[in-house]
Amino acid sequence: MNIKPLFDRVLIEPTPAEEVTLGGIIIPDTAKEKPLKGKVVAVGDGTKDEPMLLSAGTEVLFGKYAGTEIELEGTKYLMMRQSDVLAIIG
Repeated sequence: MNIKPLFDRVLIEPTPAEEVTLGGIIIPDTAKEKPLKGKVVAVGDGTKDEPMLLSAGTEVLFGKYAGTEIELEGTKYLMMRQSDVLAIIG
């Protein structure tokens, strides 16, 4: 994959949702909680007012409704602004 986010945007691969069972009942994918952490795959160059603090490979936490879901080569990603990232893990 060759994708380069523009300006202060980052491309994140969300961590897959864990399989949850309740007393033998398997929760379908549509009812699972959206994952709130993931790994940065690609970053833009930042802007003159906001330098890029994240880099590829960094694990991050982000808001529940942050970003735009996109699918590239069969893998789902989130494209969001750096300011939508809440914290760096590790």
